[in-house]
Amino acid sequence: MRILLAEDEQDLNRIITQKLGSDGYSVDSCYDGKEAMELLSCAEYDAIILDIMMPKADGYEVLRKLRSSGTSTPVLFLTARDAVSDRVKGLDSGANDYLVKPFSFEELSARLRVMLRTSFGVTSNVLSLADLTMDCTAHVVKRGGKEISLSAKEYELLEYMLHNQGIVLSREKIEDHIWNFDYEGGTNIVDVYIRYLRKKLDEGQAEKLIHTVRGKGYVLREADGK
Repeated sequence: MRILLAEDEQDLNRIITQKLGSDGYSVDSCYDGKEAMELLSCAEYDAIILDIMMPKADGYEVLRKLRSSGTSTPVLFLTARDAVSDRVKGLDSGANDYLVKPFSFEELSARLRVMLRTSFGVTSNVLSLADLTMDCTAHVVKRGGKEISLSAKEYELLEYMLHNQGIVLSREKIEDHIWNFDYEGGTNIVDVYIRYLRKKLDEGQAEKLIHTVRGKGYVLREADGK
């Protein structure tokens, strides 16, 4: 999943970015509201974390512009403003959640998982398809009850495909949601990681779950289309 983080405290920004990265998210981070709006205009995000008091444009202004464009991407306000009136204003402005500093990273991660579950219309932290399961809390993937070891990027790709199972995803769509602006690799990166996943998930299995749709991209589904 690709996350936008707008936080003007540089040390905190760096720490949150590292923590989210270790949790398997791709993160684009910035330090002011103007840059946040610029990033939002040229990339798709699965969730957004906004500080409220930022230079150039505050979190409320960023959120207003986002919602006025018709974008429903879930937003979490992360701020030191802890009055009840501030929380009410933030939620009434269109934010999906509100977390007060100081905070625990475990709680931030849990709140992100809740927002993403809601966004994708799922009710559990365990995603599944046929005999494949992914526990998003424990970061454990199994097929047929056997645990499968995945790299961080393989895990991220599989999670995105499980959230979108049955939907044909173009290479461009996958790349936009799995790799951030810092990526400088080859143009065939999606094909490379799909190949890695196929080797670990489908090789030796009677039923293949990752399918190529010629000219369109890839889809994760059962062989009979269920």
